[in-house]
Amino acid sequence: MTSHEIRRHFLDFFRSKEHLIVASAPLVAKNDPTLMFNNSGMAQFKDFFLGNGTPPSKRVADTQKCLRVSGKHNDLEDVGFDTYHHTMFEMLGNWSFGDYFKKEAITWAWELLTEVYKLPKDRLYVSVFQGDEKDNVPFDQEAFDLWQPIVGEDRIIYGNKKDNFWEMGDTGPCGPCSEIHVDLRSAEEIAEKPGKELVNADHPQVVEIWNLVFMQFNRKADGSLEPLPARHVDTGMGFERLCMAIQGKKSNYDTDVFSGTIRVIEELSGKQYGGTMDKSDVAMRVIADHIRAVSFAIADGLVPSNAKAGYVIRRILRRAIRYGYSYLGMNEPFMTKLVPTLAMQFADVFPELNAQRDFVATVIREEEIAFLRTLGTGLGRLDQIIGQLTTEGKSEIPGETVFELNDTFGFPADLTALIAREKGLTIDEAGFQKSLQEQKVRSRKDAVSSAGDWIELAETDKVEFVGYDQPEAYAQLVKYRKIKNKQGTQVQIVLDKTPFYAESGGQIGDTGVLELFAGSDQIGTLTVLDTKKENDLTIHIVEDVRGIDDLLAETDTVYAVINTARRGLTSSNHSATHLLHSALREVLGPHVAQKGSYVGPDALRFDFSHFSKVTDEQLAEVERIVNEKIREDIKLDEKRNVPIEQAKALGATALFGEKYGDFVRVITFDPNYSVELCGGTHVPATGHIGLFKFTGEGSVSTGVRRVEAKTSAGAEALVNEQMAVVSELKELLKAPKDVVKAVQSLLEERSSLQKQVEALQNEKVQQLKNLLLEKVETINGHARLVERVDVPSADALKQLAYDLKAKVDNLAVVLGADINGKPQLAVMLPDSLIQGRNLNAGQVVKELAKNIKGGGGGQPFFATAGGSDSSGLDAALAQGKELLG
Repeated sequence: MTSHEIRRHFLDFFRSKEHLIVASAPLVAKNDPTLMFNNSGMAQFKDFFLGNGTPPSKRVADTQKCLRVSGKHNDLEDVGFDTYHHTMFEMLGNWSFGDYFKKEAITWAWELLTEVYKLPKDRLYVSVFQGDEKDNVPFDQEAFDLWQPIVGEDRIIYGNKKDNFWEMGDTGPCGPCSEIHVDLRSAEEIAEKPGKELVNADHPQVVEIWNLVFMQFNRKADGSLEPLPARHVDTGMGFERLCMAIQGKKSNYDTDVFSGTIRVIEELSGKQYGGTMDKSDVAMRVIADHIRAVSFAIADGLVPSNAKAGYVIRRILRRAIRYGYSYLGMNEPFMTKLVPTLAMQFADVFPELNAQRDFVATVIREEEIAFLRTLGTGLGRLDQIIGQLTTEGKSEIPGETVFELNDTFGFPADLTALIAREKGLTIDEAGFQKSLQEQKVRSRKDAVSSAGDWIELAETDKVEFVGYDQPEAYAQLVKYRKIKNKQGTQVQIVLDKTPFYAESGGQIGDTGVLELFAGSDQIGTLTVLDTKKENDLTIHIVEDVRGIDDLLAETDTVYAVINTARRGLTSSNHSATHLLHSALREVLGPHVAQKGSYVGPDALRFDFSHFSKVTDEQLAEVERIVNEKIREDIKLDEKRNVPIEQAKALGATALFGEKYGDFVRVITFDPNYSVELCGGTHVPATGHIGLFKFTGEGSVSTGVRRVEAKTSAGAEALVNEQMAVVSELKELLKAPKDVVKAVQSLLEERSSLQKQVEALQNEKVQQLKNLLLEKVETINGHARLVERVDVPSADALKQLAYDLKAKVDNLAVVLGADINGKPQLAVMLPDSLIQGRNLNAGQVVKELAKNIKGGGGGQPFFATAGGSDSSGLDAALAQGKELLG
């Protein structure tokens, strides 16, 4: 049975059990502050378990792309060194939202595994939760009673909280679970030791394939458990492990999920994959796994970077490149060549990769080129370090040095250790970890945030957003909680109805006020500082004013009012991004796709896929088109609750990496120009935007460009500022008819004068050189010149040293100068001192620079230094005389 057939059988089976088959959410978690990546199948359904939203069906099944490389669930370092851990993997799952529970979940799981997939019953073991006194959760008798007649008591394992109580994170939905494990060992091995003894013992052939989680509780911030509003089922089956079991393989990497990719790696490297623990085989597994994680993350809208989720993706990619470089001898970009194979393999189940195949491959290629260059630089620096340590008779690379290589050059610590071993050295692992931990502590200080538990005041299934149609609304308080962050203590408030737009899709959240009423009396007003989205909740953020708990407890009704002026400016900028997107595609080509945006009242920022700088001429044409569409005053055509397939038929542009429901909102400004899926706020007609002006263009990351612009009042202010500058220039230039020509004339005059000054300075330096030549003295078999000089620049000081060397054989020079209040030193040494007395100009200048409170360096024959204390120049020159005596 192929992997495609295995996946199809799973979805067909649960379709027959009246489950709605839904699409995978993107790898990158959206609107969930507790997650960086979707690390499990249940992540996209979290709000349904908490009762904050209504699921599309009470029974759902899917295959979810998951990434476990950060936080509590992190499998990165295990990948490649065993047969069953992965960064990205597929999680097959079936879900019940308050419908069926343990009986159906257990019986259907057994039916699918043994009757559809034909896995041998005598190779399967199950586990049940043994209970936990601390959490006051008893033994799962119900699950035991359901499993006992199916598998027999001897195949049931009692699992502790670590193995059989599933929690998504430190807080959130959780509950006891039953795991299903399969024993893939040979009959001889089974005869020696029963599989039951190897369950959860990290044996590569006795592995968990399915986890049936029975969601009953919500873990609160204080660690306590509270029952969920309804009981749910959340199951997750590792697709790759399932394929290993059904296809009779001993490793996930031997299945057809990975075999195609590994064949390409074999062709590129010229090595054969043997499935062993040899370094080359480990490298192939790492690469085959990591290319999936990186490719799908980029396809879902994330690009490698030095921050947050982008850094994680960059780290995964670099880990793969490093393994290929170190163990497969691949010194040229190779990861990019795996993308086409991967894209075709998943075209029918995750089509987003195939749709962006060229973009993904190009991003990866540019990252590879940059990191391979970094590896070369790091290797050169490491060779210097090893050479110096060897000279000093030391055998360990200091931990701070290993950290510097990792932090400054992106050179992995394990690669440093590998090269050190080859040279007979070790690394100070403890010192490296200490430096790493100190960096983490520094980073965390800027990102400390904690949240208390929600204080429930009322019940609601869903927050109703009315902000498309009205700027204010009466509402009821649902719940609130206090959070601590860099801003201090703030309060998050949830209402059952709100006109406030929560930050989403690049558009920032609304601000405004919440007027609090007890009966007909207004008892207070809270200023809304921001509005955020957390899963499906709209959260109004206000200051923690004195007595707010009593105030909210007394409140019957809230009158929510947004800042309409701010919303209007934001809407103008948002509608302009739609016009901009279409204009960019018209001018640059259909490959342009949105990769991010910022839409606020002050400005707009738009990131898009493109591989070269947008020229001034192209920007001017895009700006012309956008302003033309503004002048046409195109009326907004807004359609809500449009079936997703109908929206696609209309030609609506969807963003890669966004999760869309079955019904969407379509924003159209001329069906022949701009049709997009969008949840943001917009102007009623393009004429309200007024004016569009670019303010910048640049690169964000590999293959992604960014343009910035202003509209409406912001664009008007920008034009007025520029006109004021032009008027001031005219006044300074005595009102010339042609300002540009007048400025060009001034620049030409300045250039001519600069050349005259440089000629005079050069003449002065030549005169100085002749004077210095008369001061050269001979000492201990070499010529020496140590002098304080007056030169206009550091470059002139350097040139003077070289000119003197050219005139006098075997000359040692130390020159000092005060250049615009900054002391400078230059040291030039002849070969006789370098080889005969083992002197080094770089070391000499560093020693002399201590006198001027500075530092420097250079080559053995020439080096320079700068400092901050000119009063130490004479002492530096005196020390120079001693050293060159």
